[in-house]
Amino acid sequence: MSAVDDSAPGSVAARLRTWDWIYLGYLLFVPAQPYFSPERRWWEWPLAIAVCAATAVLYAAAVLRGPSARHVWSSIVPMAVIGALAAPFNTNASVLFIYAAAVAGNTLPWRDARLWFAGLTVLDSVTALVSQVPMPYRLWGFASALVLVWVIGLLELGQRDRRQEQENERLRTSRVELLATITERERIARDLHDLLGHSLTAVVMRAQLTKELVSVDPQRARAEAEEIERNAREALAAVRSTVTGWRQTSIRAELEAARRALAGTGVDLRVDHEDGPLLVAAAEHALGLALREAVTNVARHARASTCRIGLDTDGERVRLVIADDGIGGNAPEGSGLTGLRERIGKLGGAVQRTGTAGTTLTVTVPVGVAR
Repeated sequence: MSAVDDSAPGSVAARLRTWDWIYLGYLLFVPAQPYFSPERRWWEWPLAIAVCAATAVLYAAAVLRGPSARHVWSSIVPMAVIGALAAPFNTNASVLFIYAAAVAGNTLPWRDARLWFAGLTVLDSVTALVSQVPMPYRLWGFASALVLVWVIGLLELGQRDRRQEQENERLRTSRVELLATITERERIARDLHDLLGHSLTAVVMRAQLTKELVSVDPQRARAEAEEIERNAREALAAVRSTVTGWRQTSIRAELEAARRALAGTGVDLRVDHEDGPLLVAAAEHALGLALREAVTNVARHARASTCRIGLDTDGERVRLVIADDGIGGNAPEGSGLTGLRERIGKLGGAVQRTGTAGTTLTVTVPVGVAR
């Protein structure tokens, strides 16, 4: 005898379609007494019809309004009063106590609902004592109500708790989906920054060099233009794969990209332990993006003549070092280095930057995570 629509709380249209209306069928027990009574009196039919009509209105109000503390005075109390007044003359009118218990179980806290169950039990018992209906008909109506007040009431309490748990689960799922969406957006933002910052820097610098070489060395200018086209195509493919979440990079690929990017700016690249230790995909991807960010900064800001890249392990940590002999400095970190710290931090690693005598970026990741 649920008084709340499970599928769409708060929607009147949905409550109009709920199966809760079927429970009004229990009101047929009320006119059953005058129908089967061997000594029916004239007022029994009007009483049964009035009880059914009043209960239907109160129950409909409870269903359409949904869970509300106002049901105490708009539904529960009126049902209990009508039942107490009618049951002494129509034993089946004690069904109103069951309706009142159902609404209480649907709308009130556990403690308050159980107090109402107890109160309705007492009211049912007192009404049975003053009933004018002869035995054993009196016993059948009041005894069943005595039991069903608790059975239906407790079932409604359990259903309400399950609905609340489902709603809480839905909210938790929504929060998880929102956090996952935010995390994915941040990942794409970091990857796009790392990707486009590196690729566009290389394209811009080679475009500037090509412009200067057009009149001096057309053959080399053509080669640089072809390199610009290749870089742009690689960037486009990488952007597409980044958005779909499948792009992975490697140290070897980033070293090749670093050579091409720094060659266009006149920076001499020196690599120590180029092959490096064998890394798992997640760690190599993170270190590859760290290498890309660092090389982009060297090409864009350092004004360096030499850049050294080293990759080694000391048994506890895998260490990537990118050092240049440029202008150095302690300027605030941009979004690229901030995103890099977040990415490496998720692996339990750390990023350290020094800006004296050039710039040195040291990225470390625990061996247990990287290998």
